Formats: sequence, structure tokens, C-alpha cells
Amino acid sequence: MSTPHNSALKGNIAETILLPGDPLRAKFIAENFLTDVEQFNAVRNMFGYTGTYNGKKVSVMGTGMGCPSIGIYSYELIHMYGVKNLIRVGSCGAYDEKLNLFDVILAMGASTDSNYAYQFNLPGTYSATASWELLSKAKKAADEFEIPTTVGNIVSSDIFYHDNPDNWKSWAKMGCLAVEMETYALYCNANRAGVNALTILTVSDSIVNHTETTAEQREKSFKDMMKIALELA
Repeated sequence: MSTPHNSALKGNIAETILLPGDPLRAKFIAENFLTDVEQFNAVRNMFGYTGTYNGKKVSVMGTGMGCPSIGIYSYELIHMYGVKNLIRVGSCGAYDEKLNLFDVILAMGASTDSNYAYQFNLPGTYSATASWELLSKAKKAADEFEIPTTVGNIVSSDIFYHDNPDNWKSWAKMGCLAVEMETYALYCNANRAGVNALTILTVSDSIVNHTETTAEQREKSFKDMMKIALELA
């Protein structure tokens, strides 16, 4: 079974998949962390691969940027391909002054300025949260690897270049650790379908301190995040 966005056949994709936003990061992960790799998708250059890690079958696929994009790919992975564990591995901008470049965040929940959840006809504001099964395993793995992590709430924003440059301060006052663009939709889709999802983020820039990593660093240097994520396969 293929879709307009994914040329994979049923069975080509593992029950556990890593989801970086950048398809080139998906390619890098497949080539550097997995063995016996086979590519299952290149539609719209959204590369997807399946291989093995420590004898376990695992897939990796790019999702693009924003809730609409990851909303499409995660829905198809869940409902068309039977994926049960979706692990976003991405970058984020820190809202917390205590976070430094390359620090790792485990996203317990995601706030948003997106209207993604309107489709579910809920009588209130939905709190999109991670799977406790994956979150607890990820924290345990990080502790065993002695990788410091921060667990908490993040923001999934539809807006990268905000008209109000101080917009982030309101989220920071509510304890939100960082901003990215995809997790809220991923958690909504996973929770609605009764499957597991978790976002693991590496700080790529600080909105507070005005520091940032390079594009090459974002693609290739987030090793701690990958060690944690692959332990969940």
C-alpha cells in the first residue's frame, strides 16, 4: 500500500520509527546508526529508511516542518503502515536561560499556537502529552548513559518569524522550555490512535542568549539524542 506521500509497501516500515524534520538528517541517521539499510521512500525527497539497530528493526523518516507536514506523515505511518512507536528527534530554540546549546529535552507535553486540534471537535483546549511508556524508557536510558536531560513542556509554533519578537516571553513565564514546530500534531495523532509518541530535542539555539548552532551541526552532531532514541527501538 502506497500513499500520495509515501511509496513504501506494507511491511517496509518498522513498528518503531524515528522522525527528524530534515530528510537529510534521516539519511544521516540511516547511514551512521543502522545496518542492513533499505530506502522505502523518496517521494517529495522525504527520505525514509528501514534497517536494524542492535538486532532490532527500526525505521527513520523525515517529516518536514510544521504541524501540517508531520500531521500528514504521522497519520499515514500510524493508520496505513501500522507504526506503534513514533519518536521525533529534532532541534529546538531554548526559552529557558538554564538551557545551553546541545542540551537534550524530553518533551512531556506540547503547548501550541496551532489550531491543529480543532478537527477533533473537543469542548475545550487539548493538552497534548507524550506516551509515558516511551518517556519513562527514554529517561531511564539517558540516566544509564549519563546524559543530562530536562523533562517538561515545550511549544509547537506555526510561526518561525514572529511579528512580535517578545512573544516567547509569555510562554517562558508559563514554564515552557523551548520552541519547535511539530510535536503538538504528532502527540494529537498518536493519542487519538492509541499509539506511543515521544519527542526528544536537542537545543540548537537559544532565544534567551542569542546563540546558535550551524546547519551542519544540526544535521550531524546530535549524538546524545540519537543514543537515547535508538534505545527505545
